Amino acid sequence: MQSANMLLKKILRSSVLPFAAQHGMKKDLFPLSRTLSLSLFLKQDNSCNPSEKMDLDAWKKVMKTGLQEEVSETVSEHKELSSLAAARKVLEMWRLAGRSVPENISEEQLKTFIECPSKSAKKKYLKYLYLKELYKKNDKRKMDEKRERRLEAAEQASKMGETKRNSFVCLWANSMDRAYSWRVAQSMIFGQPLVFDMSYENDMSVREVANTVRQLVLSEGCNRRSVDPFHIHFCNFKDDSLYHKEFIKHYREAWGKLLITVTDQCYTEVFPKDKLIYLTADSPKVMKTFDHNKVYIVGSMVDKSIKTGVSLARAKRLGLETAALPLEKYLLWNTGAKNLTLDQMMHILLTLKDTGDWKKALEFVPKRKYCGFVSKPVRELTKSLNLINTLKLGQRQEEIRKQFAKNYSKKLTQK
Repeated sequence: MQSANMLLKKILRSSVLPFAAQHGMKKDLFPLSRTLSLSLFLKQDNSCNPSEKMDLDAWKKVMKTGLQEEVSETVSEHKELSSLAAARKVLEMWRLAGRSVPENISEEQLKTFIECPSKSAKKKYLKYLYLKELYKKNDKRKMDEKRERRLEAAEQASKMGETKRNSFVCLWANSMDRAYSWRVAQSMIFGQPLVFDMSYENDMSVREVANTVRQLVLSEGCNRRSVDPFHIHFCNFKDDSLYHKEFIKHYREAWGKLLITVTDQCYTEVFPKDKLIYLTADSPKVMKTFDHNKVYIVGSMVDKSIKTGVSLARAKRLGLETAALPLEKYLLWNTGAKNLTLDQMMHILLTLKDTGDWKKALEFVPKRKYCGFVSKPVRELTKSLNLINTLKLGQRQEEIRKQFAKNYSKKLTQK
């Protein structure tokens, strides 16, 4: 009998009770389980052992503990729901009071808000959620405005009977692209080489590398559209580098179809040293004319902190000739570094290659960096400036002498 009772307990605990608890029938099952156990006792004779009574008492304790656990679970769920509702009411009050509270907040965010250790932490978390929601709203608003402007422009174009890209424009663009590609292909055989040194990755941050690649993309497009393009070489270029990843982001499938030379070799291994000239703003030697027989090297580096002397030191270690653009000779330079972007250098070199005119080439320097072009040689400007200073000084001395004489005469009259 004892073994049968134990077997009944196991069946109730393992299969029947979990099924009933899952479907919300646990309370209805208690009388049924009790009648089952009691029926087994009634089928016996009246002589019961104390151990069997103890087994029934143990079964009662097990059932009571199950009830208590279920009640505690429901109470904890009610407490959690009540705390979430209270937190939502608090947030609604804070929103009405004018605090930075998001309009829509999920249950997970609400639980995180409740678990914050202090009131200041709760305010900071709510402000973070508020700003995040605000940024999303602004982005959505900008996208809607952009879509509306695009629709308005399309309606105006349709009203005026103009098409943005007709067949003639498409044919013209395709033919021009073919012409540009043919020029660049010819430059790879007959053109003058231009080297970009890609060995500055360790000297820049990830953001600076991205800016460098963006400027190189602009330089490549400018070179491709020119009349006599350079043959661009990317030297010291390593696979799986930051440069490579950023180029793939910009060009995607077209990266393998670019008409440029990419190599991991140094430029000293590709070209003879006597033909190489490293262009750097830190060079003491100033470039006078553009030499079509030389191979110019431009350092592929964009640095916010303007690390002076990095490219010059690299050129000196390799024993290369260096040169700087004659900015002070042709421009009235303002205070600031004379570093230019890579696309500006490309425009300047292409103009020098085509025309040889420094004044026309240096028009690509940003206007904020200089006051104007020098109309006279520098020596004449310095002479005239020294003359103006001496005249000012002489006038000042004459004024001081007259003032002294006037004051001295007043003192004599007073005596």
